[in-house]
Amino acid sequence: MPRENMTQKRERAAEIERRMYEYYGEGECSLDHMDPFTLTVAVVLSAQCTDAAVNKISPTLFARFGTPEKMAHASIEEIEAIIHPLGFYHAKARNIKALAQTVLSEFGGEIPNDIDLLQKLPGVGRKTANVVMCQAFRNPQGIAVDTHVFRIAHQLGFATRNDDTPAKVEAKLLKIYPQRDWLFINHQWVHFGREFCVARRPKCAECFVNDLCPAGKKALMRTTD
Repeated sequence: MPRENMTQKRERAAEIERRMYEYYGEGECSLDHMDPFTLTVAVVLSAQCTDAAVNKISPTLFARFGTPEKMAHASIEEIEAIIHPLGFYHAKARNIKALAQTVLSEFGGEIPNDIDLLQKLPGVGRKTANVVMCQAFRNPQGIAVDTHVFRIAHQLGFATRNDDTPAKVEAKLLKIYPQRDWLFINHQWVHFGREFCVARRPKCAECFVNDLCPAGKKALMRTTD
């Protein structure tokens, strides 16, 4: 694919998003939750494990400790007993208890609708904060860059080898996509990454954006050689 200027890149991105929306709609959050608090906890727990694994333990966790008050007063051992199937469950138990305590002591028992304040909560980084802002509040202030978004951004040619951190990839995407699209990109791309742009064997021949993807075009050329 010839070198693009920013206008051309944005036009290509707009067509990709049009097709993504046509195929996936707004996309759905794959983490089960009931409100901003349970969503925040679920996203924190999803680090280094699958959403499916979190969804297996979240009904029990939220039935017992589904509010900041109940989570804050739970013992670490009680939380660990529920979330132990997840990776790093010792640290995660401490984080979600401390998160609940901070929500009570600093934010009046409510998850803040503010990207910077969210990142003051224990265990909450930029990615988690972006998910909460988009999913819980529909107030996108960025794009959550997880492993799927990171990989797909490179495959689509929206990030380069030098963009080797989630922060760098997010910065590139924010320049290319208008804010109205930030709301959907993470959920759409997660589904897209699971269905088509899988890590080890991307299904480029079946992909509905392969004509707009540098990596897809290369893969298809190899299959016809």
